[in-house]
Amino acid sequence: MAKKTTFPVAAVSLLAVTNPALPQELNALVWCDHTDPALIEPFEQQHGIKVNLKEYEGTAAGLTILDQSQPGDWDVLVIDGVDVHRAVEGGYLAELPAGEMPTADYFPEVVMEDNNSVDGKVYAVTEKFGYNTISYDKSKVDPADMDDMAALTSGKYDGRIAIYDYYLPVIGLVALQQGIKTADITSENLPTLKEPLFGLRKASRQVSDVVSAQTALATGEVDIVVGGGEWLTAVLAADNANLDWTIPKQGGLRWAQSIGVVEGSTQPDLALEFVKYIVSPEGQARLATSSCYWGMPANAKAGDSLSAEQKAVLRWDQQADYLSRAQLYPIPDAELDTAMQDLWTEMLNQ
Repeated sequence: MAKKTTFPVAAVSLLAVTNPALPQELNALVWCDHTDPALIEPFEQQHGIKVNLKEYEGTAAGLTILDQSQPGDWDVLVIDGVDVHRAVEGGYLAELPAGEMPTADYFPEVVMEDNNSVDGKVYAVTEKFGYNTISYDKSKVDPADMDDMAALTSGKYDGRIAIYDYYLPVIGLVALQQGIKTADITSENLPTLKEPLFGLRKASRQVSDVVSAQTALATGEVDIVVGGGEWLTAVLAADNANLDWTIPKQGGLRWAQSIGVVEGSTQPDLALEFVKYIVSPEGQARLATSSCYWGMPANAKAGDSLSAEQKAVLRWDQQADYLSRAQLYPIPDAELDTAMQDLWTEMLNQ
């Protein structure tokens, strides 16, 4: 038997800092809901490391950051579920080990295997979902009107509406109003959405990013946010119980975000442990109720870690109905995506 070597405590500390085999930091490119210390600190404490977080908005911005970084700079990526294939094709995501994710405990509709896998290999896992639909102040509008998107352009609420500034969900909602499924939007029928989209813009006061839309609704600058949902109003509910959301009879859009390990990470095992923590019931409950925005946890076992009040805000008991009436974001090819962005820009400039 080889003789056991014992190091002084100070030497062990120095070894941990200088030895690249003993990682002390993890670098994650994330959305703002991951920046809540209540979510990150338990993982840091468990593993004795520091998680460095960089927040970004929009897939294009996130992939640009990766392009401008050195290999190994980033370990974890949070991304829109509909863009996982794009990230894989660009070589940004590493394959995840089979059977490591608790998807058997998920709401079945949000496992989204087709989105998170390419050629039978898993590259990401859904971590959170919710709805782009209609948020409103029920003390200022007739809640019954919010069950029909036609009310938004009836003239009754002109100048009292904000539109969430993201073309995919809003164009998707307009398509649903016209009886077109999001998966059926094409370059050929996209022009039919121009008139109703422009009509919605004409009835609106502003087109806003997330923070501006939340602020406008909270301060009464607007009474309705098109493209909003639980993610917009839940964090404000404690201060204003009149803020609410609904899925109208035409349906709503379902958003989903995924998480994976960045290709080229120098510490893939630790990165995988972070992903596993985020999709664990405890991590899911913390992520669902993040101080930046709330959303439904993909892992249904997170319900055991949520309070009755939190479940009520998230409409936990209504998910079966909501999931059945919600469609995924449009997933356009390059030609259709360019056309949709052009239409959106034209709408903004009208």
